Amino acid sequence: MDFKALNDELSNLIGDTGTGVPGLGVIVFKDGREIFSTFLGRRIIGANSKPVTRHTRFRAASVSKIFTIFSVMQLVERGKISLDDDAGDLLGFELRNPNQPQKKITVRMLASHTSSLRDGKIYSLPPEMSIRELFQPNGEFWEDGAYFAPREEKVGEFFSYCNLNYGVLGTIVEAVTGKRFDIWQRENILRQLDTKADYLPANLSATEFEQLGALYRKKNSSGVWDEFGDWHAQLDDFGGIQPAKDTVALQNPYAENFCRVCSLKNYRVGTNATFFSPQGGLRISFDELAHALEMILNGGNFRGQKILSGESLETIFKPHWTFNPQNPNGDTCGGTFPTYGLGTHSVACQNFSRTLLGHFGDAFGMLSGLFFVPKKKSGFVYMLNGQAINPDEDPRSKGKFGGVYVWEEKILNAVCRKFFM
Repeated sequence: MDFKALNDELSNLIGDTGTGVPGLGVIVFKDGREIFSTFLGRRIIGANSKPVTRHTRFRAASVSKIFTIFSVMQLVERGKISLDDDAGDLLGFELRNPNQPQKKITVRMLASHTSSLRDGKIYSLPPEMSIRELFQPNGEFWEDGAYFAPREEKVGEFFSYCNLNYGVLGTIVEAVTGKRFDIWQRENILRQLDTKADYLPANLSATEFEQLGALYRKKNSSGVWDEFGDWHAQLDDFGGIQPAKDTVALQNPYAENFCRVCSLKNYRVGTNATFFSPQGGLRISFDELAHALEMILNGGNFRGQKILSGESLETIFKPHWTFNPQNPNGDTCGGTFPTYGLGTHSVACQNFSRTLLGHFGDAFGMLSGLFFVPKKKSGFVYMLNGQAINPDEDPRSKGKFGGVYVWEEKILNAVCRKFFM
């Protein structure tokens, strides 16, 4: 197999203009074993430039959703919750769409983005606040009900991708277990997968913090893009100085005046896990992300340790919602989500006859993915840490199929063409 040709193809993505990216990494498994990896470019740009390596960790964006679902399904396996439980009952307050108050919102609906919740300006609340503030008419962030879908978008039926669903799921994990979301994840998922990943850069070990990479765009603080200008760090550029332990930086890209560093000293567990960003905030290395893939490919087992049952994995990856083009029942985001499971979705590569299952990630310059071939012990993970052009406006960013970006398309097609056709 021509590994050099694939490495050369991926190397062509590294660049400072056009569709170039600062850094990237890819790990590929086939027939249950790792057969290829490459790590290219820079994780830190500037006077103290640092390369991307196997152990570079990035904020993985929405690939994090899979890890949140791992915790949810562990609780299902242990009989602590059911996927069809009323989310409000678990949270301790009524959670109903005021436009459809007769319909309960369930754990399954949150996980499959059919809950009728919507992202407003704020979806990362400070630790001292409760997520009730988003959903109650007298709440500080009610925003005239902006966090709920209109009546015609039916609870449990209409799909609309919403990051807030996973902030609610993280809070449910806390309410049921009595432990902080990040600690529960660490003790029940991350350690078992032999990772040192964390949701808080402040709580990484000094060694692991040193491996943290920043996310970049050619977009300055005024929001102006210039592909021929400098790279500007969007997130996780700490200048080598680690934040104080048990502090978190709120991330509200649509409300920059509501982004600040908060202490967790007086946080009351089970009231608000949104600030951990269960939807996208996991800082994880390429090597560690591959551990999660290895577990999936081995039916829930990781190197002799059972993480999840095979039945739970089937539940995670089967479609819980499928787009109906004759009677449109959701927003596929340009074809990115033809189906959605629990924190997972399907995707088809161009000129590739098989469907992949997994999840894309996209935030602050990060593009990531964890995908595998159903019924095969083959798959891959990747992360890249920036774009020189505006991915939402520049026509060069658009892929030729589905709703994916050109960067994602190039990686998926290259890997699938070399290994899985």
